[in-house]
Amino acid sequence: MSTLYLTEQGSKLRKTSQRLVVEKGGTTLLEVPAFDIDRVLIFGAVQLSTQAISFLLNSGIDVSFLSVHGRLKGKLTPVESKNVFLRLAQYDRYKDDEFKLMIAKSIVVTKQKNLRTLILRYQRNHPEIDFVSELDTITNALASIPNKKTISSIMGLEGASTGAYYRCFAKMLSHNFAFEKRTRHPPLDPTNALLSLGYVLITNEIAALVESTGFDPFIGFLHGLRYGRQSLPLDLVEEFRYPVIDGLVLTLINKESIKETDFHNESNGAVLLNKDSFRRFLNHYEERMEKPFKVKDTYTSYRKLFRMQVEHLEHAVINRGLYQPFLVR
Repeated sequence: MSTLYLTEQGSKLRKTSQRLVVEKGGTTLLEVPAFDIDRVLIFGAVQLSTQAISFLLNSGIDVSFLSVHGRLKGKLTPVESKNVFLRLAQYDRYKDDEFKLMIAKSIVVTKQKNLRTLILRYQRNHPEIDFVSELDTITNALASIPNKKTISSIMGLEGASTGAYYRCFAKMLSHNFAFEKRTRHPPLDPTNALLSLGYVLITNEIAALVESTGFDPFIGFLHGLRYGRQSLPLDLVEEFRYPVIDGLVLTLINKESIKETDFHNESNGAVLLNKDSFRRFLNHYEERMEKPFKVKDTYTSYRKLFRMQVEHLEHAVINRGLYQPFLVR
């Protein structure tokens, strides 16, 4: 199964026989077997025929609508999962401060270990770069988290160590790529543009898995309630930010697969990928998501790990058990 990315502005997706067809101005741009598609991401002004919508809903294929530059606007999803017992358990666990604190500590500790691993792996090949101060900040945060009694105090440590990590990340970038700090809405340099787009993509995938499993995506354990925010996918994204997206961005920049000439400036100050570069980034993202790698004694992929971790969280919520996020070895 695969992801269908629709980026051609003014095109239309329709279904004919057993195929999905992308057309523009009477010209067929793409044809794919309908049942080979697992998810559809639509960027900007792309139309869907009613037959295509009906097929996507009946097939349980998640469809996400994003701005032309990757900001999620909404989703077309089938009828909500019938797993009402999971949602009831989720609501109960949300009211359980001890359970929430346990989950929050597990997520943040694993996140910090993953970002530290990325730094140490880079340092092995670049011993001339000084990461001592930043690694001390991260290590001290890791030592302090188990003793914290509130999620807000854990998030304070997480913020300090993440700031230290991004200072390291700036030192890892070659070819004079600009990156002073993390900026989001809008991204103010090419590196932030790549990070933001990547985070949107993995958050979207995890959100679809969370909903199809039966969770209420708006009820998280680490991220608190906020009107309109899907907090639970953000909880799960934390363990994958650095191994999936930051690793990808670092590779693309340092191997010059993406260059500063691949970006343009918007009137609001945003720095964004050009049209063709945007498509190339999506191809690199797909390759990373599907590439097999070994975990313990078996081969998997990040896309399979996403589903596995949602299932682990489901088990933890129903049984009030421990949740173990994905730890990079």
